[in-house]
Amino acid sequence: MSLRMIVLGSAAGGGFPQWNCRCPVCALAWDNDPRVKRRTQSSIAVETGRGAWTLFNASPDLRSQILATPKLQPTGLRETPIRSVVLTNGDVDHVDGLITLRERSPLTVYATSQISAVLDSNPIFGVLAKDVVGRQTVELDKPFRIDDATIEFFGVPGKVPLYLETENLKIGDTSGDTVGVDIRKDGRRLVYIPGCAVVNDGVLRRVDGADVLLFDGTVFEDDEMRKAGVGEKTGRRMGHVPLSGDGGSMTAFDGVKVGRKIYIHINNTNPILVAGSPERRTVEDHGWEVSEDGLEVTVGEAVRSVERQDRGSTAA
Repeated sequence: MSLRMIVLGSAAGGGFPQWNCRCPVCALAWDNDPRVKRRTQSSIAVETGRGAWTLFNASPDLRSQILATPKLQPTGLRETPIRSVVLTNGDVDHVDGLITLRERSPLTVYATSQISAVLDSNPIFGVLAKDVVGRQTVELDKPFRIDDATIEFFGVPGKVPLYLETENLKIGDTSGDTVGVDIRKDGRRLVYIPGCAVVNDGVLRRVDGADVLLFDGTVFEDDEMRKAGVGEKTGRRMGHVPLSGDGGSMTAFDGVKVGRKIYIHINNTNPILVAGSPERRTVEDHGWEVSEDGLEVTVGEAVRSVERQDRGSTAA
């Protein structure tokens, strides 16, 4: 018995390299530098039952992610191992892939009332036929079952999606626009938090004791995008705590017990994408791993293993 997870996409919105960007890190990818690997937009898959998989977020790159992941590919005429989708917020890079799942395969989408409202307000999601695609609205802090796994949403500091921002934007709200997910199966536990504006006491309590933590790795420095010349917003303004600096996530979890700490949702400007860079060495020295597409993590009763799937060449 084990808890098994595959990283389908490890990059933030836009992927890596971003299609219209030649920032210093993206330039390495466009120039085929072997120190970097191309990455699709953030999502993971967890085997919640024997041969049944649940997607945690559905990125715009979902079709290519399925093509690269044999365990998610069709098993019959119109049979698929993908049975459910769990959403952690309403950002484009986390919900756009739902449209890819429109070809009438039965599945259930789980989301908070706020995230469900985002889907309801946009008629394009009507392509998901209601007679085969169910919707379950889930409350925070109330465990529910998917196959053999127990799932629980908990609020983390965040904000509404970019396309819903107003002049009254509140960053740090924990009511359900942005959530973390606690996943338990066979006595093992994985916590997935791809977006988080602040590592507060509530987040630390939720993470304590996890076998695996997948956490928001968007930017290394808060003003990283400004320094790269590609934008004016800071990481915190976008709802993402930086890795370094005062309150940075790299050291914020030092006082809690976590088996493995892995960064995911990594922005194209983040130098931890470069193998051997000072920033990569720094996070590794602090006990963190940097996820990549195809990373497979299996937490079993007696052993914990990490391997990488054979997904073809991902070197940039």
